[in-house]
Amino acid sequence: MTYHGAVKVGGAPDVRELAHLIITKVAVGPHDNNAYLLRCRATDEQLLIDAAADAPVLLETVGPRLAAVVTTHRHRDHWGALAEVVAVTGARTMAGRIDAEGIDVPTDLPLEDGSVVRFGQIELTVRHLVGHTPGAIVLLYDDPQGHPHLFTGDCLFPGGVGNTWGDPAAFDSLFRDVTEKVFDRLPDETWVYPGHGDDTTLGAERPHLPEWRERGW
Repeated sequence: MTYHGAVKVGGAPDVRELAHLIITKVAVGPHDNNAYLLRCRATDEQLLIDAAADAPVLLETVGPRLAAVVTTHRHRDHWGALAEVVAVTGARTMAGRIDAEGIDVPTDLPLEDGSVVRFGQIELTVRHLVGHTPGAIVLLYDDPQGHPHLFTGDCLFPGGVGNTWGDPAAFDSLFRDVTEKVFDRLPDETWVYPGHGDDTTLGAERPHLPEWRERGW
């Protein structure tokens, strides 16, 4: 079946099968957060992006083996189930270095801009984007047999960058980082997996960058 990325809390996950990686997207919690389970096809090693909420749902999705959980940023709705998931699976925890202090569960591996996260035979490159929070990160999987895949947390959505709560300096920072570290480096075919809601592509969003800059959010 064709992957669409439209999931609802209480509904079925959506699964995307790539040549080397399987991506499972599930919606959880009162804020309709997206959690993404990534599984290396060669080794079955798994990594979870954002143990956001509904630990039983996440644990059912994950199964008995989980290598690591990466938290995209410090906001509680993105790590509300982290403690329980880690307690059950023994997974290592990772987060942006600057945001790690705002996450109640200790971070085993603080991540920097340019860090590489490895599980099985899969590599994810970390980009640090400042504005939604000081230490938010996005994760890039550059599929060797396809287009890039970008997991953006709350930094980039269909229709705009993440919330900066009317702070012009924070918006300027996030817009600049998203432009320079994402749009300027990656092709239109890049698939975007956000922390809430439906997916998009950089090609769908790129024409609207001047509008986002003008409106300031």
